[in-house]
Amino acid sequence: MVERYARKEMKEKWTQEARYAAWLEVEKAVVKAWNKLGLIPDEDAEKIVKNATFSVERIDEIEAETRHDLIAFTTSVAESLGEESRWFHYGMTSSDTVDTAVALQMRDSLELIIEDVKMVMESVKKRAMEHKYTLMVGRSHGIHGEPITFGLVLAVWYDELRRHLENLEQTMEVIAVGQISGAMGNFAHAPLELEEIAMKELGLKPAPVSNQVIQRDRYARLASALALLASSIEKFAVQVRHWQRTEVYEAEEYFAKGQKGSSAMPHKRNPILTENITGLARMIRAYVIPAMENVALWHERDISHSSTERFWLPDSFITSDFMLHRFNSVIANLTVMPENMLKNLNLTGGLVFSQRILLELPKAGVSREQAYKIVQRNAMKVWEALQQGKPPVNEKGESLFLQYLLADEELRSKLSEEQIREAFDYGYYTKNVDRIFERVFGENA
Repeated sequence: MVERYARKEMKEKWTQEARYAAWLEVEKAVVKAWNKLGLIPDEDAEKIVKNATFSVERIDEIEAETRHDLIAFTTSVAESLGEESRWFHYGMTSSDTVDTAVALQMRDSLELIIEDVKMVMESVKKRAMEHKYTLMVGRSHGIHGEPITFGLVLAVWYDELRRHLENLEQTMEVIAVGQISGAMGNFAHAPLELEEIAMKELGLKPAPVSNQVIQRDRYARLASALALLASSIEKFAVQVRHWQRTEVYEAEEYFAKGQKGSSAMPHKRNPILTENITGLARMIRAYVIPAMENVALWHERDISHSSTERFWLPDSFITSDFMLHRFNSVIANLTVMPENMLKNLNLTGGLVFSQRILLELPKAGVSREQAYKIVQRNAMKVWEALQQGKPPVNEKGESLFLQYLLADEELRSKLSEEQIREAFDYGYYTKNVDRIFERVFGENA
């Protein structure tokens, strides 16, 4: 399904055509490097760079006989050249071509993922600014805690995405590495200068040292970075799914005209996009295991890693790209319901102000232990009253908790009615929102 709807720009980086095109790009860079070092004559080098091409169909045909994809590739390319083909793949081993080419694919694909993350960050920032002061209840263990704002929730997401952006940019430095070091990495058949010139041509860094392959801890770093990113996107998606629950209904995915939610129940408006994101994140995380297990290759190289990379590399990139665009659509078009957020904030009859009262009592000379007892016993009365169906707010607009606190003689001996009522002020909980936003988004927040 992801392959069907994924962006063309990302999918095209992982086709068979793209794979062989990357191989050819590496091979041409090496030809240019040999030419600069004086081995390949100018005329031969120019012919190779200009005329070398391949046919996917022909490669498949040759590979059916040779059972070796790189040899099938070089044979196909040689058929497009003349005598100058003798210089093609000169002094190289298969992994010099393949691993360096994969570095190009990973680099270009990761650039797209980095662009995606920046796109999502911008959408999250826009909604955070929009709802900077939109009151809602904060929850821990799924239970109402204290007042927060929807903007603060989104600010947390933005800051988390910024860490992923930094991680991905650092990961780029780890994976954008190639090699032209020969069969055992000893540069016996090609000088180090060849690798350096070729990597400069390709826009990669030469591995300081390699054996027959680029070391797979680099790939595992990539898999881990994408998995961490996916885990955070899933975290955000799960939040949206909770908000869309009928009993909560504080926000929901955009529901388009003509959209259907259920074949059996016409009233349904389901969080299908964020549920889809949750499933995709599980797949992206699953690729970390084979990437980690690929680190331990036998001696200078085996090919146990090769088959898994044909799965997890394209799938991780394509799925991550799809997931990020899907989530961006969710957050950019999210329907937010401030009235329902405020209704839910008041649902527990003022219990969200309990800590405020708790902290006022020590100022009046009450021990913390006794202050806790006073506040908790009145809070428990509220829970019991709500269970019995008593409304959370009376006809005067006073919450149940406020009513019980004002009737508590021990509390009233320490705090005045005015002090108690002042504790039920939402502004107290939003007074530092501006400064928090400055920390997250900068001074212009």
